[in-house]
Amino acid sequence: MPAPSGAVEFDDDVPTAPSSRDLPALEVLARELEALDYTVDGVEELLGGAAYDALGRGQLAAALLEAQGRSRGGDRARAVPVLLWLLGETLPEEDLAEAFPGSGVAGLERLRLVERVEVGAGGVGTPEADRPDRIAQRENARCSSATAVSESAEPDLPAGGARWRAAVDLRPYGSDVGGNLWVSSDLGSELRPGRLRHDHVLGIGRASLTLAQTVIRTEADRALDLGTGCGIQTFHLLAHVRHITATDISERALAFARFNLLLNAPALGIDPQAPGPRVHLRRGSLLEPVQGEQFDLVVSNPPFVITPRATQEQAYTYRDGGLAGDAIVEGLVGGLPGVLAPGGAAQILGNWEIPEGAPWDRRVRAFVPSGVDAWFIQREQLTPLQYAETWLRDAAENRDRAAYLASFAAYLADFASRDVEGIGFGSVWLRRPRDPHGLVRATFEEITHEIEQPVGPHLAAAVERGDWLAAHTEQASSGSGIAEEFLLVADDVTEERHQRPGAEHPGVILLRQGAGLRRTTLLSTELAGFVSACDGDLTAGQIAGALAMLLERPDAAFVSGLLVDVEQLVREGFLVPAR
Repeated sequence: MPAPSGAVEFDDDVPTAPSSRDLPALEVLARELEALDYTVDGVEELLGGAAYDALGRGQLAAALLEAQGRSRGGDRARAVPVLLWLLGETLPEEDLAEAFPGSGVAGLERLRLVERVEVGAGGVGTPEADRPDRIAQRENARCSSATAVSESAEPDLPAGGARWRAAVDLRPYGSDVGGNLWVSSDLGSELRPGRLRHDHVLGIGRASLTLAQTVIRTEADRALDLGTGCGIQTFHLLAHVRHITATDISERALAFARFNLLLNAPALGIDPQAPGPRVHLRRGSLLEPVQGEQFDLVVSNPPFVITPRATQEQAYTYRDGGLAGDAIVEGLVGGLPGVLAPGGAAQILGNWEIPEGAPWDRRVRAFVPSGVDAWFIQREQLTPLQYAETWLRDAAENRDRAAYLASFAAYLADFASRDVEGIGFGSVWLRRPRDPHGLVRATFEEITHEIEQPVGPHLAAAVERGDWLAAHTEQASSGSGIAEEFLLVADDVTEERHQRPGAEHPGVILLRQGAGLRRTTLLSTELAGFVSACDGDLTAGQIAGALAMLLERPDAAFVSGLLVDVEQLVREGFLVPAR
């Protein structure tokens, strides 16, 4: 399908991003990374479990000591990519040449994965890429033809040998696609001290992993990865979607995404010579690049961070959407149904503001357009003060005391101007029903405890149960409904009873889920009795009728009220249909 008229094709050779034009060079690099066992398992084996876990928490010291020790031993070559791209070490040229004999140091530089550092009498000095003459060379290259860029002469090495450092973050990754994958992004502040550049391309972060674990992975024909960044969500989508359109407002982000897709093309099932039949990259803001199109699935980790208007000129494209308050999330929730095919679903992450004195969900309920299924799960709530701390630290803005205080004050003033008491974070699921006249449902719940990951399969099962209940609700007027169904207690559910010493009956009866969303619910005595009888031998109506007689409550209101509570247990996954 051709791109809509509003879409903008991007320049695939952005000078400040890795180059993906030399496909043979990418093939050589992938083979060398594989040979060096630069994989998730390989790095863990090289560093050891404790140091590897510390690295995952952003603590580099233990990993650095282990990698340096292995480098001095028999694993010098294997340690090179870890020291270079994961730990930010400056390495001598001979180490890179030994580890990457096929690519060579010059090849790594042409791919823009490393940059040369001048060495003076006092040790390491100015990075080669930051010298004025090298900046001028890059600007001249920007105006050259693609052929001239790819065939440019190898730069002269400084006398006495050179030292090299990472120009980007390049790290191993594993996804449900299978195989060993690598992801490039901008270096974080722990490896490049100072504030991030405003067009910083974020790598594999907590939010992107959360979304990847949350997405319901059903087979689909077309998907949209809105705000793709370095392409992580597209990696996962390729496992179950025929074609993905990936968009971003940042040309640098799209260049990183293209590099990542082509470097991993064999594992992702992409033809590097013609990736278009599987993936199409487009530049543009939010839904603008896909107006007039429809998708079976939309996923997005959008720039949802709420940023004060006073600091918008310093916004970061990977997180700041440029609109006041939570307007980005509000606009997406309202606009996404318009690009969904009938039956299509969207899953996004987001922040939303909670006005002073209001329940957390009052405001977001108004985001949802009519005729749309919606499910909001709030996973965390911060105060304005905590929110300011989090996002100023995220961009390493806490290193300049005066600037930090000014930005902190701007955050608090911005929230105060709208009487914001808290900021929620969570996930949103939306669906455009196949039948525009059918029943729709909206669920808003807060789950702040630890849940099972990946949670996507459990969300899929919940959606299926909801559809099953909706179908029976429509039948209820004919006298059937859930009363005629056989139910079972879910395999992961346990019961707890609490009573005071010496008491004849328990005062509290709880059901707990051991998997999925790990909910806990309080049962009444009659509902506990119902659950205990759900072994598939009697229908829900028969069990409810028997309880009515046992409790001497033979009225229809008791049975119907009990079955309403039972439906909620099915909806939440404590009870499941016997199939």
